[in-house]
Amino acid sequence: MLSEIRIESLGAIKAADAEFDRGLTVLTGETGTGKTMVVTGLHLLGGARADANRVRSGATRAVVEGRFSTADLGDGLTAQVEEILDASGADRDEDGSVIALRSVSRDGPSRAYLGGRSVPAKSLSTFTTQLLTLHGQNDQLRLMRTDEQRGALDRFADVAGPLRRYRALRTEWLQARRDLTERTDSARELAQEADRLSFALEEIDSIDPSPGEDVALVADIKRLSELDALREAAITARLALAGGDEADGAEQAASAAHLVAAAKAALESTDDAALQGLGHQLTDALTVVEDVAREVGGYLGELPSDASTLETKLARQGELRTLTRKYAPDVDGVLAWAAQARERLAQLDVSEEALAGLQQRVDEAAGRLAEVAAELTRVRTKAAKRLAKAVTAELAGLAMAQAEFTIDVTPMPAAADDSAPLRLSSGQTVHAGSAGIDAVEFGFTAHRGSTVLPLTKSASGGELSRVMLALEVVLAASVEGTTMVFDEVDAGVGGRAAVQIGRRLARLARTHQVIVVTHLPQVAAYADTHLVVDALARDGSSRVRRLDDDERVAELARMLAGLGESDTGRAHARELLDAAQQERVSAS
Repeated sequence: MLSEIRIESLGAIKAADAEFDRGLTVLTGETGTGKTMVVTGLHLLGGARADANRVRSGATRAVVEGRFSTADLGDGLTAQVEEILDASGADRDEDGSVIALRSVSRDGPSRAYLGGRSVPAKSLSTFTTQLLTLHGQNDQLRLMRTDEQRGALDRFADVAGPLRRYRALRTEWLQARRDLTERTDSARELAQEADRLSFALEEIDSIDPSPGEDVALVADIKRLSELDALREAAITARLALAGGDEADGAEQAASAAHLVAAAKAALESTDDAALQGLGHQLTDALTVVEDVAREVGGYLGELPSDASTLETKLARQGELRTLTRKYAPDVDGVLAWAAQARERLAQLDVSEEALAGLQQRVDEAAGRLAEVAAELTRVRTKAAKRLAKAVTAELAGLAMAQAEFTIDVTPMPAAADDSAPLRLSSGQTVHAGSAGIDAVEFGFTAHRGSTVLPLTKSASGGELSRVMLALEVVLAASVEGTTMVFDEVDAGVGGRAAVQIGRRLARLARTHQVIVVTHLPQVAAYADTHLVVDALARDGSSRVRRLDDDERVAELARMLAGLGESDTGRAHARELLDAAQQERVSAS
């Protein structure tokens, strides 16, 4: 529930605090004092678009801060709230409450905070919409829209499971239809693309490059280009290290291996320990000389005997350059391009067999979707009868005993160029929208026996207010502990109907926190808590204050006929208040 709200520099309100209790709270005051700003503040906490024109003249920004208690929520709703708080990194206050804040700057962007953390306005909305249901005169107009009517029915019917399955199957079906349409409509272009890819892959496969081959070729070609110089250097080094295979005694004696071996033998032949140690050290040097001589010999053995190998390498390099000019900067890139091309080519099968397979996939997905859509329709149709009966009964209690409320659930026929035409088992083709195949329409007549017409054509403003209230009373039974806010929902209503609205709001307040902005004393008399917004003469700003019993009587007298100070007005107001409070006590 909403336990407290603080407003700064919003419209007529310079600075105001209001505390809210459980049950029914009414907010009254003269026209223009800023009652609606309280509701506007709650809309801002709900993530509504921030309007800089709402910032009070002379102020740089407006701030709305609300404190919410979640102690009375059901287990399911509590789990959702905790998930939202965890995802936002929000912290609870010491008393377990959660503080939500929205600031609106005159010149800059608005800011939103939840539990002391800066969050996007959408995240704040996700939190507050779990706890707040806001109803104003604009909401009555939204009730005229078919999607809002379907949403109200779905709240009552609890279609979450079937609707989730329907949407998952619809996504799968639409994707299959798009794939088939793309293949069919673009068959020629896809076939041309497949030919180009096939030709490129044949060219790459015929050359058959290896990873890193172009880099290795550059090194090989450089070495082969200097073949004579490399051979001469290697021969010279080998002779110096180990001598020639057919060398005479003088050449053999001059080799490094022979000289090191002679030095080693001379040192080790003495009895001197120091010289013998140096001789042992020459063992490693002799090993190195012999190893290098052997490797140089191997290198010489691998060198080609003529320049034909160079020509072969150059020709191979030319083949690879043909690929790197067309497909990628290097051979590794060419191989990666080829792998992607093969994957794409596998997707470009436009043969009759492939198209038939896709069509079968579409048909199977459509069949599954039609089954779930039919289930969703059955759930809605069954719930529509119960909801219509319950709302009609509530309207009777709202001084509309002859009124009749109906709900029609009918399939939405597919248009000629429909984006999602679904054929049902009955043979009918319907539009498969994101919320199902059903069109939901509320019907209403104020006099039973008369023709029931769509709500958009048959209800006056006052009747529409009562229809919406009746709906909320019925729908509220499914979710306890949330806060419901009504902004002049009783507009266009008076007399006995106003008393009945007060009674219904008081009954609704048994399971919900209800906050009502009203001009009707018959409604205000049923409140547990009465707040008034009044103007301060000094600077034209407004304040919100809680009324005690005597102040309530004076305010009700003012609302009755502007006779707040007259004995007659106060007597009438006292009678109205006592009757309403006595009725509330007996009902509880």
